[in-house]
Amino acid sequence: MANHTDTSRLLIGCAAGFSGDRTDAAGPVVDTLIAMGGPAFLIFETLAERTLALAQLRRREDPQSGYEPLLEDLLRPVLERCMAHGIRIVSNFGAANPAAAARRIRQLARSLGMPAPRIAIVRGDDLSEPARRGWLRERLGAALDGVEVVSANAYQGAEAIAAALDAGAQIVVAGRVADPSLAVGPAMSHFGWRNDDWDRLAQATMVGHLLECGAQVCGGYFADPGYKDVPDLHAIGYPIAELFEDGHCVIGKAFDTGGAVTLASVKEQLLYEVHDPAGYLTPDVGADITGVTLQEDGPDRVRMTGVRGHPRPPTLKVNVCYEGGWLAEGEISYAGPRAEARARLAADVLRRRLQGLELRCDLIGALSVFADDAGRLLAGTPPGDALDVRLRVATAQADKAQAERLVREVTALYTCGPAGGGGVRTRVTPRLKLLSGYIARAELPSGFEMLEDGA
Repeated sequence: MANHTDTSRLLIGCAAGFSGDRTDAAGPVVDTLIAMGGPAFLIFETLAERTLALAQLRRREDPQSGYEPLLEDLLRPVLERCMAHGIRIVSNFGAANPAAAARRIRQLARSLGMPAPRIAIVRGDDLSEPARRGWLRERLGAALDGVEVVSANAYQGAEAIAAALDAGAQIVVAGRVADPSLAVGPAMSHFGWRNDDWDRLAQATMVGHLLECGAQVCGGYFADPGYKDVPDLHAIGYPIAELFEDGHCVIGKAFDTGGAVTLASVKEQLLYEVHDPAGYLTPDVGADITGVTLQEDGPDRVRMTGVRGHPRPPTLKVNVCYEGGWLAEGEISYAGPRAEARARLAADVLRRRLQGLELRCDLIGALSVFADDAGRLLAGTPPGDALDVRLRVATAQADKAQAERLVREVTALYTCGPAGGGGVRTRVTPRLKLLSGYIARAELPSGFEMLEDGA
């Protein structure tokens, strides 16, 4: 990648693709952004539907919590260098509590002995407060009757991010914005694009889509030994996009890292989670990738052109997570001769002892992943001769006491047989369910506020 400072080009590096991603990824990305020169952004994508619900549960317990748990680990290694080199940061690591995340970033800056950065907080996505319950019921229907809402959030777009950057924010902290919007907002601000410049917004959206899963586009989830080999996967680099004023882009990765950015890896990520290639809908635009052209542009560089855009949808997607009872899980291992037969017998014992409960039984190492929750596949396949099998049994129940029956019965397998079982682990955890719907955009305005001194 060339080292120049052309302001018609914007660099966007991504250093996280989900909550729990590697915390050492940002360093090489920032080093590369500095070496390449010119306007640059660093984005962290750390949010998913269940992640947000869990963040709301943490906020219930502690009003100062509810943001990305690894926030400090992600930022501490690079915050000072980003601010010193004019690299602005945009992320959804605010989760259920963007304001608290912003305050924590300011504290981190102080602990590093650096000036407090100018931090903007995006608002408008969180619909979780109890006062909204009736309002949500009117718009999403009777499916919300009688449920205990944990979180409710609208997928906001890039406009508030762009406005915050236009106002001078060095760091933008958001909650539930659409993943690609983390890249669209910086592009809108840097290039001055209108919010109805559909082709350019669509191109930036697909840039964000390529970046949003972190190392995935650099060969991470792509790797399959002997079929799709990826070099130095242990040291995989994270992606960097060069986005140009006309909307086209080049996808690469951090210098001196493992992984590979190829036509094949980019194609896989481009099509990832795309329901309709002619109409990939986000809050910002409808993107059409049916005319996309991908070209190699050098080692670990792929150029993308030809994305077209359509007017954005009139509604925003809203996800509601609510309490869904209890999940009980139990595991026990069998090894040696006839291990699989003993594991199957243990599963049969549990079915007979727990009649009335629907059980999912998996033989990890012999038959799992594809087994259905009713256990029909397990019951209908002939025993194999696996010598190392771990039996996993699970049930979902509205009543916690019923769920706990499974835990007791799995533990009893130690001495009640079959022979040779060991390594029992059990747990009962709250279960979350998800309801999705659409609400008119006009009813869900977004905006931002700057974190004030002393706030």
